[in-house]
Amino acid sequence: MKKYECATKPADLTVETISTFVDEVLGGKLAPSLKSEPIPEKNDEPVKVIVGKEFDKIVKDDTKDVFVKYYAPWCGHCKKLAEPWKELATNMAAYPDLVIGKFDATANEADGVEIRGYPTLIFYPKNNKEGVSYDGERDVESFEAWLKENAPTVKAAADESTGKGGDL
Repeated sequence: MKKYECATKPADLTVETISTFVDEVLGGKLAPSLKSEPIPEKNDEPVKVIVGKEFDKIVKDDTKDVFVKYYAPWCGHCKKLAEPWKELATNMAAYPDLVIGKFDATANEADGVEIRGYPTLIFYPKNNKEGVSYDGERDVESFEAWLKENAPTVKAAADESTGKGGDL
């Protein structure tokens, strides 16, 4: 499903430019062309907006745990999840190294991310940027309980508050 753009205008294409383009694609010398909305000028709401152009910068940041809701604006289940997702982000704001984000998967693409249904929830902990699918209940309490068990940032803070200390 990857798409690649050729810089040569169609009217200027030759056998040689097409051959070079194909060789570059097959040789891994060209990056895929991915859809992206513009980078938000402001992104200071509890739920961070993630767009294709900033996916790696935000989601793949090794210093952060990132929980992403991949959604479609027209999806009824996604609309129903919007308020609980915002409440989760607000409740978890005490953890600066935990990002609760949303990614409009109809207007943005990220290399290696294939969404088959909406909403899809994937958690990217500091120690596993491949991502872990969240398949639990879709309410704030369940999200928080799951993060307390699975998010290194939240687990470390919980250990410190209970006196266990140490990073997990």
